[in-house]
Amino acid sequence: MKRGLLLILLFAGSALAYEALQGPTELLYWDKTNTFNGYTWFGVRGMTYLVDMEGRVAHTWPIGTNPHLLTNGNVLDASKDDPSGFGGLTEVDWNGSNVWSYTETRASYVPHHDFLRIFNPKLNAYTTLYIANKTVSSNQCIAAGCDPANGRNYTNAQMDAIVEVDMSGNVVWEWWFFDHAIQDLDASKTNYVGSGKTIADYPGRLNLNIPGLPVQRDWLHCNSIDYNQALDQIVINSVRGEFYVVDHGGTFVAGSPSNSILLAASAAGDFLYRFGDPARYSQGSPPSILTNWTVSTTGNKQIGGAHHASWIPPGLPGAGHLLVFNNAQNLFEHTQGSYVFEINPFLNALGNDIGGYVNPPAAGYNTWLPPVATSGRNPKLMSKQIVWSYSPNASHAMFSHIGGSAQRLPNGNSLACSDTEGHIIEVTPAGDAVWEYINPVTSDGILKFKRDNWPMYNSIFRAFRIGTNDPALAGRTLTSGNTITGRTPSYHSP
Repeated sequence: MKRGLLLILLFAGSALAYEALQGPTELLYWDKTNTFNGYTWFGVRGMTYLVDMEGRVAHTWPIGTNPHLLTNGNVLDASKDDPSGFGGLTEVDWNGSNVWSYTETRASYVPHHDFLRIFNPKLNAYTTLYIANKTVSSNQCIAAGCDPANGRNYTNAQMDAIVEVDMSGNVVWEWWFFDHAIQDLDASKTNYVGSGKTIADYPGRLNLNIPGLPVQRDWLHCNSIDYNQALDQIVINSVRGEFYVVDHGGTFVAGSPSNSILLAASAAGDFLYRFGDPARYSQGSPPSILTNWTVSTTGNKQIGGAHHASWIPPGLPGAGHLLVFNNAQNLFEHTQGSYVFEINPFLNALGNDIGGYVNPPAAGYNTWLPPVATSGRNPKLMSKQIVWSYSPNASHAMFSHIGGSAQRLPNGNSLACSDTEGHIIEVTPAGDAVWEYINPVTSDGILKFKRDNWPMYNSIFRAFRIGTNDPALAGRTLTSGNTITGRTPSYHSP
């Protein structure tokens, strides 16, 4: 597709939604010709549901915070119904029986938000990754070059780590942001930028003294991880407005967890790629209010408050690219709304895929112009590495200030979950909504009709679609029953 045409299409989609205070829950719309048919699964309020295209329940598991459906039909989830913090993980089988569990017993580690079962090729075995906030003492902060003027923030400071445990619960690898920090404040520290250099010379490291954001409790608030089996790499997303790719395979030493942790803490564990906010490493402009304070700019910042970054798996359209649900918080946009971005991290300024990571500022930007003057959106700079994007024409038809997910489907469509309003949408590459569903499970129980309520009333952290031939369903006979509410499906179609 030519670049000009792509830019026209970036925001050409419609979610077929409108401003409304109330409405029915469950399936609203189904274009049977253009959807990827299968089963949608999501976890809400302690239950994971597998529903067919009409929203009829085909199976449930008695767990549901941030469920991960494994290829054997088991579900791996947090051990407590709160993704913001939990003590460990639980795996249940197809029948809901506990088959594996893990508890983090180290007081200085707080697991939160996301985790993932992977196949570790160097161990030739399955392992589990999870995000944990790891305590950073005040002395550690100051010794690393954090500005002493912000000392009171360091009392309860934390920085995210990625921990890998084997099926016996042994830590076999660990990667920590703190080990990949840089600073330009104190030349006596080992992580000082060096003579004649600046933070901009270190895109692979994290500035400890980001303006206005000193190291503190839950400093980065990372909320998603994904694993690329072919590359043996991990992507971790921070709500602050960036995601980072790090090397797992090149920093893992089989049979030696201590050496693995040391290698991951070395320069070999520096970021291979980062996307979202180049101002954080002094290679771009931050969002800002302009001189006329009724006008603002997103600067070079591309994502804000994002909650799900993942690779498109092999065999699917866009394989090897990264998808992110861009909540679009903290972007200073005149009219706010969430997006799904597809990013090719290998594109250079000429639009060529060079087969290796390109620092996004080096790839450059296009100026995106709103397709409709009345949309309430301002022109902004969009990274040339964004090769596809979705946002509804109705500016607020998909906005989630928290949570959310994005998934590429085998037919080229994408599934987006807007957490705040329990809204799941399947869209075509052209941006046409072909399936739309509203979660009926609320804080007041299961409802057929949702009235005007606060955000998160019927939230869904994430949602995904699997095909009828998915390995998780192998050898199982599924019979769809009632919808979650028990009513007969009633929905619109073309």
